[in-house]
Order: sequence, then C-alpha cells, then structure tokens
Amino acid sequence: MLSIHTIARAVKREVAARGALLLRRANLSPWVTYVESGRVALGVMDGDVMEHQLGVVEGPCWLEATSAVLNLPHAVDAVAETEVILRRVPVAEFLRSLATMSMSAQTVLRDVAKAHRQQTELAISRLAKDAEARCAEWLLQHAQTGDRGVLAVLLQQRKRSVAAQLGIAPETFSRVLRHMRERSLISGSGRTLNLVDPGGLRLLAGV
Repeated sequence: MLSIHTIARAVKREVAARGALLLRRANLSPWVTYVESGRVALGVMDGDVMEHQLGVVEGPCWLEATSAVLNLPHAVDAVAETEVILRRVPVAEFLRSLATMSMSAQTVLRDVAKAHRQQTELAISRLAKDAEARCAEWLLQHAQTGDRGVLAVLLQQRKRSVAAQLGIAPETFSRVLRHMRERSLISGSGRTLNLVDPGGLRLLAGV
C-alpha cells in the first residue's frame, strides 16, 4: 500500500508499550495507524482480555487500513504484543493520498478492501458461534442423569481448566454459560449445571 513517507513525513512517531490497545473494534477512528516496528495481535476482546485472536501482524505495515478505505468502524481490536513504534495519519490526509491514484487503481483497492472486510466479519462470526458450539458439545458429553431424571453436569474442574480444554478464554466460557442461562438452555450456578433444554444444546452444538 502507500508508503508512510509519501503522506506522513510530518507525523511524529509514537511508542506504544506491550499490552497497549491500538484499535478498538466498532470505533470509527479519525486516523489510520501505520506500524513501523513491533508485533500486533488482531481479534475480538472481552473487557481487557483478547477473547478471540484472528492473527498477528508485524511492522512495517498499515494496521486495519481497510476501515479507512471504506469509511467504516474498525472490524477488530488490536493490541501490542511487543513494544510498537507507530505513526497515526489523519484519515482525511490518507484519503487525499488515495485520491491521487488512477481511478482503476482506486476501484481495485476498494474491491480488495470490501472482500477483506467481508472475510474478517465472517471469521469473527464463526469464532463466536464456534465457542458456543464447543461449550454446548462439552456439556452434552459430560452430562449425567440425576435422581430426578434431569441431565446435569458436575464441574469437577475449575472453569479455567475447562476453558483451556475448549481452546477459549475463561472469560469467554463464563460469558457463554451466562448466555445459555439467559436463553433457558441451562440453569444452576456453582459446580452443578442443569441441562434444561438438551435439544436446544444439540442444535447449538450441531450434533
């Protein structure tokens, strides 16, 4: 894409510490971020935790510039995995530079940006569904019939250990269980989870 030197010679360098939030998903940013050096994780955060990680980029590179090209909010969160040296270019200046390209080049750029955006949104959607499906499948596999004929799961491990088995963050596991309770798929708290709607859980798990 465009060289940082052609559009941002006057933009000062910034240094972001490891763990710094560089982009916030769903925010419409007034600038485009260029990473000169350092490694950045892209994904979806839940609070201060990277709930789903889609990938990692390493400078020099533009960081989620697709959003600026399409004038859309950021599709992902971005967190510095190492110390990152970056420059923040105002969106208006960035777009003015794109306008100097030929019309055919601009069309190709927008088409590529649209395709990239669609792929990113699809990946995020699948990650969220996969987390729920994995949790539902795990509950069904570990359920036992109690004295009253009700299926239930006795959590003999810490939730953190279960989440690790499922390949998700502990916060994600807790959130999915909360959503299942809200949808009356399960009930109970603490160490015992009652499977109120096993059929609904099977549909969610795809089994």
